[in-house]
Parts: sequence; structure tokens; C-alpha cells
Amino acid sequence: MRFEISKVLDAIEGRVCTDPSLARAVVDLAEVIRWQDLDGGRPASLLRLGMVIDALSRQVEEDSVPVYAIVHRALLSDADLTSNERMVVRRWADDGLVEVLDQPGDRMLEVADLLGLPVLSRVRFDGLGGRWPWLGQAGRVLAPVPGAGGPVFIAHVGGGQTPASGSRSPAGAKLLARQWRCPEPGCALFGGGGGGGAFADLARVDRAPAGQPPPTLRNGVPSCPRHGARLGDAGPRPRTAVLAVRIGGLVRRRFVLTETQPVLVGRAPDATGGVVLGQWLNDEARRWISRSHVRFELRVGEVIVTDTSTNGSGVRPGGSMAEPDRIPLAPQQSRVLGDGDLVELYPGVQIGRADEVTSDAKFSPTSVMAEAPTMAMRLPRA
Repeated sequence: MRFEISKVLDAIEGRVCTDPSLARAVVDLAEVIRWQDLDGGRPASLLRLGMVIDALSRQVEEDSVPVYAIVHRALLSDADLTSNERMVVRRWADDGLVEVLDQPGDRMLEVADLLGLPVLSRVRFDGLGGRWPWLGQAGRVLAPVPGAGGPVFIAHVGGGQTPASGSRSPAGAKLLARQWRCPEPGCALFGGGGGGGAFADLARVDRAPAGQPPPTLRNGVPSCPRHGARLGDAGPRPRTAVLAVRIGGLVRRRFVLTETQPVLVGRAPDATGGVVLGQWLNDEARRWISRSHVRFELRVGEVIVTDTSTNGSGVRPGGSMAEPDRIPLAPQQSRVLGDGDLVELYPGVQIGRADEVTSDAKFSPTSVMAEAPTMAMRLPRA
């Protein structure tokens, strides 16, 4: 059973991040792990974060949906967690996948405000509407509660279960236009170097400077939320574009493209940071799609796709699925993606800008809890 729990914690690890372009909701991990009514298990369990992430994926009808987790430092020594769970949270902290704070305070709400994200919490935040007016908007704060087959969401305001995102606040837009550096050595969030070993090295390569979290504002000064130190301005942040992969009608993955880092997408690209599609492809698609099928680049704000395959690709202008509209993309040929354009690697395998690609099929997203032993969780009956 220990091996199975390690596998599910690894799966959950792939769904936590502090990248402003990818995170889809904010959670307080110290709160989530103690929602004992979700599974009827022990007082604290990191598996409950996986249950909430699965619920979020089901609700937004996407696979691989990440959350932005705020972690109280006391959690790293919480005796209600297993030693393995504490080790996993420490690894996440060292890799910059979560924020670990001595005094989280309102950091969860600050992140939600700066990034325009919904909050997953049972806390009502009464009396804070003056400081955070969006708390009164429907779908911005959702309480995960027990439901048949797993957690469901109940909106604190306006009813319903749909998470609602907002626009980044003016302060958030300003902060995210710059890169920041923490003076503390070993800061995983703001490029202080050190700590985390191979896992940290890989995480930093994948996240790149554009993946920095938003600084906290202390008396209007951008500061490191973990160390409290004033951050140095390291120049403009690279431009980014967020792309999404849709396979079989379901959005399976989002990824960030920057001007400094092209991204290869295919069956199993060798390059660091490549997007692997093989686990979602049927046998025919695996035979057709090359290991590195297409390369995406961002140049002066334009997304450029280059076919690097053996069999070629196609572009669906404006997202049109009509066959006469399909534009062939031969091997080594490049094209600038226009508004709404989709790159089609194989019928039913498409890539486009994330805000223009939605799921159009009722398939269940992949569960991070698939490897969880049944004795570790007992779901409420319908």
C-alpha cells in the first residue's frame, strides 16, 4: 500500500504549481488536508488534495488541471501527516511548486486577487468584501464538500458549482510584467539558487522565469512571500502564450510558450520541457504522430508552428473542422497561427491558444487518485 500511496502523491505533485499562467485555483493546503468528511479517514491526509484537484478537473472539463497551494510552515512537521507526506510537501517547497509561509495570513486571497483565480475553501471570509470586492462575485469562492463519487463544489455566493475566474488586478498585471530576484540564497520561488537537487533543477528549467509566482506586497513594496525580503527588479518578464492540447474532444494539457524557450510536442519528445502526448493516443495515432511532431515558438508576440514530423500536420483556420478548410503543413514547413487557428497533428489531436480551445466531449479527466488504495479512502454513498 505504501508504494501505491507514493504513486498517487507523485501524480498529485504534477498538479501543483506556482506558475501564474497555468494555475486554475488557489487552496490553503493546511485547510484541505483536514477535510476528514471527504473520505472518513485519518485526521490529516495529503490525498484529500488529490480529491479536490479531481473535482476541479471534472468541473472545468479538463485534464491535468493544476492548483496554486499555500502551505503553512507548521505543516512540514505536522504529526498528523505521515513521514512520507511531510517529505513530499518539503520537496514541493524546495522545488518551488508550492508557497511555504511562516504566517500565510491573507496570502491565498492576495494570490487570487493578483491572478484572478477562484478560491477553493470552506472559509466564508466575512468582513473582507471591502478589501476584496470580488469575494461577492458568483463562483469566485467555492467550498469543496462531500458528494457521490467524490467532492463537489458549492459556491459561497450565487449558488452553482462552476469556478469563475476574473481579470488580474492592476497590481497583479504590473507585478507580472517584471522578473524578480530574492536576495536570500536558495529561494526556490524567485531565483535565489540552491536547494532541491535534481527535482529542483528540473522544475526550474520547466517553469523558466515566466513561471515566477506573484510577489507579495508589503506596504506597497514587492517582497518575497517566503522570506519577507524586498525583491530586486530583474527586468521585464518574457512574453508568454498559453497553448492547450485537445485529444478526442477533451482538453488534456496546457503549456506555456516563451520567447526564450521553444516547445516540442509529439508522441514522446526527447527535449527537456517537451509535451508528451503518447499516454492519450490510440494505436493509430501513435503510429502517425512522430516523437517530436511540431515545434512551437513565440516571436514578437506571434505563435509560430513548425512541422518536425515524418507524416506532416495540418492547420484548421479559425478552428474550422470542415475538411476543405484544412491547410496542410508539410514536414519542416512553418506557419504563423492566426486567431482561433488549431494545429492538427492527427484527426482529433489539436493544439491552439488555451483561451480558444475548450472541451467538446463528456469524457472523464484522468484521476490523480487512480492509484490510491481503497482502504485509504471511503467515499460517501450516493
